Amino acid sequence: MSSREDILALLRQEEGFLSGQELSRHLKLTRAAVWKAVDALRREGYKIEARTGLGYRLSAVPDALTEAEIRNFLGKTTVVGRELFCFDKLDSTNNRAKTLAQSGAPEGTVVIADSQTAGRGRMDRSFQSPKGQGIYLSVLLRPRMAPDCLPPVTALAGVAVCAAVERLCGIRPGLKWPNDPVLNGRKLCGILTEASLEAESGRLQSMVVGIGINVSQEPEDFSLEVREIATSLLQALGRPVSRPQLAAALLEELDGAYAALLSGNLAVYLEAYRRDCVNLGKTVQLLPFGGGSGETAQAVDIDEEFSLIVRGSDGRKRTVRSGEVSVRGLWGYSE
Repeated sequence: MSSREDILALLRQEEGFLSGQELSRHLKLTRAAVWKAVDALRREGYKIEARTGLGYRLSAVPDALTEAEIRNFLGKTTVVGRELFCFDKLDSTNNRAKTLAQSGAPEGTVVIADSQTAGRGRMDRSFQSPKGQGIYLSVLLRPRMAPDCLPPVTALAGVAVCAAVERLCGIRPGLKWPNDPVLNGRKLCGILTEASLEAESGRLQSMVVGIGINVSQEPEDFSLEVREIATSLLQALGRPVSRPQLAAALLEELDGAYAALLSGNLAVYLEAYRRDCVNLGKTVQLLPFGGGSGETAQAVDIDEEFSLIVRGSDGRKRTVRSGEVSVRGLWGYSE
């Protein structure tokens, strides 16, 4: 760790003041180096009091998606979060994670950005990612599994988002099939999973799970085209939510979900998904990705691969998969 990170760690541990002399002696730094590190932390948004004869005290921390702030809340994980790369701005965290994958980054590497200029969702839709108002992250995974075993990944990520929000905020989002966490009928979060396959063998080389959560946007922060279908935790709760704390909770939940995927023990997640899915029991429209007329059906269940089972107007049941159709409520975003 740098001297700045060392000083921050010591100030976190101390409820009262910590003298410059103690910091200097403990870290084997000059008093000037201590002051320089404290000044750097203040410029990053940390509120550090300084009193003659007493020293320094950490009184407030920024709502910043930095490695130091996230790791302060992050518990022990097995895979996810082995390495954290935090950026002020990226075009897309998925793009950066894929680049890191090509350069040999280890499984569990996480890329986080405070803003994105080209965030994307399913079907290459734009995902608005304003600075300081959301959590935009991607996780690099290298499961030794056949590609046809991977359809549950996005659904597992959705359950992980719901669990993390519930744990920190006391409110559990629903899930609009296949992968949109929603609150009060509006989209809270977007999830995009992208896989890289070996051309000749079709073997999975890596996959990236990208997640964007709306945390502190007000309605006017969304563009007109999404304002009526999007929401944020601030709007739902009426109070601010710590982004680094939520990011840490999400990484822990993703780590647990990935362990379940590798072991094949998905029953708990399937049960949670069925409970959270807002489409079940509702009338939905199935819209083919390739165009053409859609059809109306009743959403009746989720199968073991997290595909949607519907009953058509002829009374017959059939299974639809996320790569085949888009599901819409008849009267809004998530009915």
